[in-house]
Amino acid sequence: MIGERNMTDETIDVLILGARLATMDGSVDDELGRIEDGALAISDGKIVWLGPATELPAGFRASAAQVLDAGQAWITPGLVDCHTHVIHGGNRANEFALRLEGASYGDIARSGGGIISTVAATRAASEEDLLAQSLPRIDALIADGVTTLEIKSGYGLDTQAEWCMLRAARRVADLRPVQIRTTFLAAHAIPPEYSDDGDGYIDLICDTMLPGAAELGLCDAVDGFCETIAFSPDQIRRVFDCARTLGLPVKLHAEQLSDMKGAVLAAEFGALSVDHLEYIAQDGIDAMAKSGSVAVILPGAFYYLRETRKPPIEDLLRAGVPMAVATDANPGSSPIYSLLTAMNMACVLFGMTPAQALAGATRYGALALGLSDRGVLRVGLRADLACWNVDDPTDLAYGLNMRPLKWSMLGGKMREL
Repeated sequence: MIGERNMTDETIDVLILGARLATMDGSVDDELGRIEDGALAISDGKIVWLGPATELPAGFRASAAQVLDAGQAWITPGLVDCHTHVIHGGNRANEFALRLEGASYGDIARSGGGIISTVAATRAASEEDLLAQSLPRIDALIADGVTTLEIKSGYGLDTQAEWCMLRAARRVADLRPVQIRTTFLAAHAIPPEYSDDGDGYIDLICDTMLPGAAELGLCDAVDGFCETIAFSPDQIRRVFDCARTLGLPVKLHAEQLSDMKGAVLAAEFGALSVDHLEYIAQDGIDAMAKSGSVAVILPGAFYYLRETRKPPIEDLLRAGVPMAVATDANPGSSPIYSLLTAMNMACVLFGMTPAQALAGATRYGALALGLSDRGVLRVGLRADLACWNVDDPTDLAYGLNMRPLKWSMLGGKMREL
């Protein structure tokens, strides 16, 4: 028996039998925490018992409102995509062709493309337009087993457009069976109207945009892009100081194209995560290990930008830095709407093991969002589950477009596929 709580005064809503469980709560010897012939009980949207079926308490089966036979399929925690930009207007397919002809990400950005081109399309869209364009992308992620989805702003780059993006992101949870975490990312790029005054734009973020978003309850965290084509460490520090004053946790896009010591800065603020990290040096790794910040690995951007510098996976592992895997779903550098595909890429391109990739899309994905109530199968945590037609959980990182999801649950409620 893995655990149970006193069931005397509560009813079991769902009892799942015939399951093979990958709890993601395992040891070094079995990091997936496998239970080959398992059972799991749910009450009020939470796991109240799980363990080997032979240890199922007497009376559970008879008292359960619903008994579900998993048919010996594998059940994992619902997947957590902890880094996405799925709310936006338009697309940037033309830039894909430009990159194939030799243009770099920086070249395109400096010529007015990249993030700025998406800004124009996003500003021109209403909140309803943004939702209509974005829901098919979100549906694709849900169909791949995602139960928790982080959505960033960062394509508005003015007060009203940023807030509009965040309002649209919040509404997704009312329209689709998925938990949403929103991240304020106005420090994503310098907007055209501030092209010669990056510090002035940071003033606007810190004086108006971020405090207003916080007051309206639109964001769960604050992010920025620390890079030569975006913002300096000093500018990001100002944003993070503002976030700290408002009581909001921080995250950071850092060391994607160069080493600007963004990881060191983020660790100083106890960042939930530092994302990309292709160019991170040992001082950044050491700082993250000390702060407990999660490294979010984003192979989609590496693939689409045709980069050659890989994040130092082995160095991060040796330092004990937890590693999440996410899609970075966005219109320019990572138009990927499958977390399973991102897991496969993390293995093929970066050398992560399938077990590490799955942990990165469950346990450590939740940690990267500051969520301690999901990402593993454990008594007392949310019953966010994914049931898979696979022979082994590691098969989830094996194939492309296999669609192995059998069913999923959000807070103990079955989701229709």
